[in-house]
Amino acid sequence: MTEEKKHEAEAAEEAAAVAEDEQVPEAEGEVVEESEAAEEVAEASEDAGEEEPCEAQPQENIFDAIKQEVTDLRDRYARLQAEWDNYRKRTAAERASERERASEGLATDLLPVLDDLERAIAHAKESGEGGTLTEGVEAIQTKFLQILGKHHVAQIEALGAPFDAMQHQAVGTREDESVPEETVVQVFQNGYTMGDRVIRPAMVITSTGGPQQAVEAEE
Repeated sequence: MTEEKKHEAEAAEEAAAVAEDEQVPEAEGEVVEESEAAEEVAEASEDAGEEEPCEAQPQENIFDAIKQEVTDLRDRYARLQAEWDNYRKRTAAERASERERASEGLATDLLPVLDDLERAIAHAKESGEGGTLTEGVEAIQTKFLQILGKHHVAQIEALGAPFDAMQHQAVGTREDESVPEETVVQVFQNGYTMGDRVIRPAMVITSTGGPQQAVEAEE
């Protein structure tokens, strides 16, 4: 081997050694950079773990809002249901009242016919003209009252009862000490009720001069 080749080989070895020395700091820098990156990742993970409750808080708020909305909807439904029930009951009552008023008008128009039958029967009995004809008229009267009874029309039992301004209309008085004061002693025209309402008061004569009614005596 010549002197020149030896010098070239030695130069190449020195260059390789210098290159290795220069690469060591670079490797150390890479290790430092990798360590710093790992620390940043760890810190990011810790930060993410700390922020998890912040993310859960909005979810709880949304859940509470949904619960409140469901409660409000239930309350609104309950109110609507109550309003519907009230409306249905009120409508049914109004319809029943309308039917009663229509029947009341018809019954009121038929009462004069019933009065005529009663007068005919009374006149026949007073004049002694009874018999089959009078019995037939009485049967018609009874049937008439039965038909009215199907529509809740009833005759007011006035004779012998204490005077009641809600059911009786006094057209005169008669002195009678045998009965308590203000007792109905005569009925000129029968009165009628329809359900709880008086569609026509009874025209009556009341007594005077007798003892006071028992209720008034107790008072």
